[in-house]
Amino acid sequence: MPAMLTGTQKAALVLIQMGKGPAAGVMAQMDEAEIDQLTTEITRMRSVDDETLKEVLNEFRRNAGGGMAPEGGMAYAKKLLEEMLGPEGAAEVLARLESRIQVQPFEFLKDADARQVVSLLTGEHPQTIALVLAHLRPEHASAIMAGLAPDIRAIVAHRIALMDGASPDVVNLIADKLKRKAANLLTSREMTAVGGVQPLVEIINKADAATEKLILEGLAEKDSDLADQIRQLMFVFSDITLLEDRAIQMVMRGVETMTLATALKGAEDAVRDKILRNMSERARDNLVDEIDMLGPVRMSMVEEARSSVVQVIRGLEESGEIMISRDGEDEYVA
Repeated sequence: MPAMLTGTQKAALVLIQMGKGPAAGVMAQMDEAEIDQLTTEITRMRSVDDETLKEVLNEFRRNAGGGMAPEGGMAYAKKLLEEMLGPEGAAEVLARLESRIQVQPFEFLKDADARQVVSLLTGEHPQTIALVLAHLRPEHASAIMAGLAPDIRAIVAHRIALMDGASPDVVNLIADKLKRKAANLLTSREMTAVGGVQPLVEIINKADAATEKLILEGLAEKDSDLADQIRQLMFVFSDITLLEDRAIQMVMRGVETMTLATALKGAEDAVRDKILRNMSERARDNLVDEIDMLGPVRMSMVEEARSSVVQVIRGLEESGEIMISRDGEDEYVA
């Protein structure tokens, strides 16, 4: 199965296959943004399998030769830019792109299934696991965290929150070790900024209700002050009272009545009242009837429903449609 490439990656592959002279001529006809994008992909690209090469070149109505495509990389990009722009122009483009084209130490985890990464990290020191998770996208790290043993999960969460930074040499050493251990099992995944309380909050925010509860309970046993700090940064179901009326109305449009009814079973009066007074009389009556008809509900179902409501709220906040005040300040709808 050929690798899935973006349009820019395909264009970069074709330019590499063309050779520096013709490729430079093509890029000379492009604007600055297009040159930047292609240069970034060329520097990141390594050898491509023959099947992918053939598929890409066939899209450009060309015949592919056997074997592997010429390698990209920084050296190729530099030569290509020098041929097109001269040494000074090439240096200017590469300087502008330096932060974007830097190879990340854990890039090889980019598309790895969470279960594969859990297997890869099994037996590793909790500090190593914390370092890896702190480099990953929150949603990817959250899925991996959920697969860790509960006792390891709490230790790792604690270490992520207390992590200030790491020596590049140490990070590269760990990345090289894991890459050798992974062999051909894992592929690349982009990484984000490392360490601190906020990355841990983002990881927990992406977790399901059960995993969120286990992480916070385990963390509280190790460091109650840190657990309280993280809870203050997170938005939980009872924080609905912090939302202004217009935000509540937007949230209600994204939640099904049955889910909302289940979430409100046993909820605090302040939460229930905040929601009910932001509904039309008919919708309010329907919701109250739905709650009464549910009868006794397992707490696990209530927590799952509340987690669904919270995910809608977090999504609206991430998109900038609502603002959440966690310290009593006014909030507003964009």
